[in-house]
Amino acid sequence: MSAMPNRPNLPSQASLFDAEPAVEPATTPETPASDPSQPDASAAAEASAPAQAGADSPQLPLPAFLSQPPEPTAAAPRAGKARPPLWARVLGKLIDPWLKLDIEPNEADQFQRFDDGRPVCYVLEDYGLSNALILERACREAGLPSPLQPMAGDPLGRRRAYVALSRRHANALGLLPGPEHKTHSGSLARLLEAHRRDPALDVQLVPVSIFVGQAPNRSSGWFSVLFSENWTLVGRFRRLLALLLNGRDTLVQFAPPVALRGIVGEDLPPERTVRKLSRVLRTHFRRVREVVVGPDLSTRRMLVDKVLAADSVREAIADQARRDKSKPEAAWQKAHAMAYEIAADYSHPMVRSLSFMLTPVWNRIYRGVLVHHLDKFKQAAPGYEVVYVPTHRSHMDYLLLSYLLYTHGVVPPHIFAGINLNLPVVGTILRKGGAFFARRSFKGNALYSAVFREYMAQLVAGGYSIEYFIEGGRSRTGRLLQPKVGSLAMTVRAYLRQPSRPVLFQPIYIGYEKLMEGRSYLDELSGKPKEKESIWQLLMGIPKVLRSNFGQVVVNFGEPIKLGDVLDAHAGWDGKPVPEDEKPAWLSETIDALAQNIQVNVNRAADVNPINLLALALLSTPQHAMGEADLLAQIALSQTLLREVPYSDYVTVTPHTPAQIVAHGEEIGTLLRTAHPLGDVLSVGDENAVLLSYFRNNVLHLFTA
Repeated sequence: MSAMPNRPNLPSQASLFDAEPAVEPATTPETPASDPSQPDASAAAEASAPAQAGADSPQLPLPAFLSQPPEPTAAAPRAGKARPPLWARVLGKLIDPWLKLDIEPNEADQFQRFDDGRPVCYVLEDYGLSNALILERACREAGLPSPLQPMAGDPLGRRRAYVALSRRHANALGLLPGPEHKTHSGSLARLLEAHRRDPALDVQLVPVSIFVGQAPNRSSGWFSVLFSENWTLVGRFRRLLALLLNGRDTLVQFAPPVALRGIVGEDLPPERTVRKLSRVLRTHFRRVREVVVGPDLSTRRMLVDKVLAADSVREAIADQARRDKSKPEAAWQKAHAMAYEIAADYSHPMVRSLSFMLTPVWNRIYRGVLVHHLDKFKQAAPGYEVVYVPTHRSHMDYLLLSYLLYTHGVVPPHIFAGINLNLPVVGTILRKGGAFFARRSFKGNALYSAVFREYMAQLVAGGYSIEYFIEGGRSRTGRLLQPKVGSLAMTVRAYLRQPSRPVLFQPIYIGYEKLMEGRSYLDELSGKPKEKESIWQLLMGIPKVLRSNFGQVVVNFGEPIKLGDVLDAHAGWDGKPVPEDEKPAWLSETIDALAQNIQVNVNRAADVNPINLLALALLSTPQHAMGEADLLAQIALSQTLLREVPYSDYVTVTPHTPAQIVAHGEEIGTLLRTAHPLGDVLSVGDENAVLLSYFRNNVLHLFTA
């Protein structure tokens, strides 16, 4: 199969309305502003400035009408799936060559709940002619009612069936927002009022998120990166350029429908109902955007300033000045240099540029990269601070996981990397890709420890996703290493200090068929010291890597672990913040239990690939050789055991037949075939046998029971 799709599917975010925190502010209700109708092209163009929903709006408790899917009810027949107005058809024809849509959910039967006989009204994050035309085309391709035709009875009074939460104006270059900003949709207010007047009316409100140019595409140029989807407010001109450059990489995501009849049934005052619904919807759109585009990232400088302004770091600076008998300014400069040495410098253009370069590399060196259970993770992740905890078997783990997340519509995480990777040029690229660097040891350096811990705390509090390897280093044996809990402890302490957003740990199993570091692992296991990484070593190794075939890679997302559940089970934590200098008696036990749960869930998400099965069979023989018929029978038996006595629901097994597995082993140079009149003999050489023990150890735990 091909190495990777350029645009994988993003599943329906059914859980994005869950867990709404916070309280509605005690302010005077605003009178909803009215939105002008757009019956023709000129009126539509007037509403064409895209906008970003108010990301800082207070959040609300989960309303009753969102706690469960709406039940279908009888309703008057709607106007039907009529053709859109002439202006929309003409403009649609003009932009059609520049658009290619990926529509989520991608299963046709999932759209049945959108079209069950009740009127449908779509809600967008912001108004814009381009958004209206993209929505119209997406509905046409999905077989849904047109948003540019009125619902039965036209309760909106606008001759269309979509609304938006806000409209914000920017100048032509998208640099400065104008003074006009609608915080609530007047059309939304009118729609709710129509439900109060007509008890038989029950409109389904379907939130729709539109992203132009989010995922990388091999045919895209670097220039298009500058106009890809992000959090920046843009004007008409930049939106036009974005459509021309990235329109063929557009994601349209339909969320589950919401029954407005249930909202009206809460009997709140009209103004408050509009505000409440608007805030819940804005929270939904913000969460989707965070999942697809990533959080609204602060600059490296601003994050460093927050770190240095923290009380714990200021105290550490004062202590350092006393120890060094120097001025506080000198100690501050030292802390400032440490913070810049640590901090990532995430750059969206750099990430997209790297994705362009990595796609042909994966296609050249791997036969494919398979991803399993990602949909389950996407359904669980919204609303959480995500910490990715993958296995660590190769330096490719860093690049591979970030690339996969990015191409599957999830923002790449900030990666906890060793300072040994902060090489000239390479370190800068990794830093702009989200890596932040840590020294191997913090012992004897209280100032560095304080700066690093505070940086981690700022990442957790800011909602940045993080990735680290709790094994500490790469496994040389194929088994999981005993976890080193330092990074886990910093994450848990940061959350306890400021529990503003729940934390989700995502275990990930990465399985290879052939390791790039295989030769060096053999040397280290035989007693040779580990070679220090260098830029020249990296450059000299690139040609050999590009000429090699490393088989297939599988990335399995295991069962996620909610930190809140672990705290409930082991700590009995009351939910109140725990000061940095306080260490509860239950903390160490809780962190150890969390580390153990992560490693168990990693093992429960193992993938059994062809090389694992060959290693299990051949390494059990004295000469590491077996007749072909016996080898085929042994592989079939192992597959049967895995299928009939599954270790967990997250374990995956290669679908290839024993004959295909043997052929694959020969193709990538793992097996040697010796012809024999009574049947060919398949074997592995002594050096390959040592390497195969690595792959046997990957999955041995699946058979021990």
